[in-house]
Amino acid sequence: MTGSRVVALGHYQPAKVLTNEDLAAMVDTNDEWIRSRVGIKTRHIAGPEEPVDELAFQAAGKALANAGLSPDDIDLVLVATSTAIDRSPNMAARVAAKLGMSSAPALMDINVVCSGFTHALATADHAIRSGSATRALVIGSDKMTEITDWTDRTTCVLTGDGAGAAVVEASEEPGIGPVLWGSVPEMGHVVRIEGTPPVFAQEGQSVYRWTTSQLPALARKACEKAGITPEELAGVILHQANLRIIEPLANKIGAVNAVVARDVVDSGNTSAGSIPMALSKLVERGEIPSGAPVLLFGFGGNLSYAGQVIRCP
Repeated sequence: MTGSRVVALGHYQPAKVLTNEDLAAMVDTNDEWIRSRVGIKTRHIAGPEEPVDELAFQAAGKALANAGLSPDDIDLVLVATSTAIDRSPNMAARVAAKLGMSSAPALMDINVVCSGFTHALATADHAIRSGSATRALVIGSDKMTEITDWTDRTTCVLTGDGAGAAVVEASEEPGIGPVLWGSVPEMGHVVRIEGTPPVFAQEGQSVYRWTTSQLPALARKACEKAGITPEELAGVILHQANLRIIEPLANKIGAVNAVVARDVVDSGNTSAGSIPMALSKLVERGEIPSGAPVLLFGFGGNLSYAGQVIRCP
């Protein structure tokens, strides 16, 4: 085998929905203010009985079912998250236990905040290419509302909970392009999850300026590494941070024929869960054809970024 490919996806969101009107009863804000600044209408909120690993488990189960596989067909589990409060067992181990895996899979959590899923997908691709794994379960899962300051109207309007998962397996024809990844360590302070208990905070204007000025060229470079032009893309799935970031970025990338994911409108910012969840929904609705090239690009905490072009399952 010379590469790997995504063969199936799945996603999960809690049933409880928090609207802009609900938030207006909690902090000094309103629907017009929220929509005009971040483009979000609703977000899903997990209850106490839905920790990060439960969200991940639900998405993983759906991805496996869509692939027609059993848990024991998997030999690598990667969970991208930045909201796992417990250090051990890690979320990957807890998901594997919930799924009933008995195949002794390798289990790793990856914390690169909002670009965690694309980092994890690249890691799975590398493991499969090297022969260290044959089939991987790659999950992005975050419970952002558990680390939200509900008195801060600049951040509490953003966050939601959810998870997305992908099954990745060895393939003769590579279906996951080379990753473009990196960071801006000196700007790591602009997105933070710090303290005891941990709380999410960010410098929104700094994030907006950096993403809208720097990311278009990086995204085009990810396409170049995959050997395609932006015009050939059938889909663009950026980290669902803020609609006012996503829309100008998609325009500047030059993907004029692509479906652009706008799941942030209904789901809010779900950090590592946002890209796989948005992609899973587009595939489920049949908005991107199987085999079509799709750009995934995550960015956020640490001002880390990772992107790759994949072939849609």
